[in-house]
Amino acid sequence: QVQLVESGGGLVRPGGSLRLSCAASGFDFSNSAMSWVRQAPGKGLEWVSSIDNDGLNTAYEDSVRGRFIISRDNAKNTMYLQMNSLKPEDTAVYYCQRGPGGARGQGTQVTVSS
Repeated sequence: QVQLVESGGGLVRPGGSLRLSCAASGFDFSNSAMSWVRQAPGKGLEWVSSIDNDGLNTAYEDSVRGRFIISRDNAKNTMYLQMNSLKPEDTAVYYCQRGPGGARGQGTQVTVSS
């Protein structure tokens, strides 16, 4: 079955960086578009970024564009999210998602606080 496992979250100070990873299994990862979404405390799910199956096309939500970089390694069935210049408003549980609206992992907590 589809399995998505996120890792790399943690507590970081404003201006810091984190790199999230998403290990995928149970489906044809190299032919699947993938996304990162997040859910801040008390808020709904928010789309963050997407990448097509071969990594040539990416998209970002306005508030993270220029700070976050999405990438993937199809040989490792893994997707990444490099998060730089982190802000307190980036605090959320981050989930990787298969395609638009597909299966999600269990999430990894990112907390940005001084």
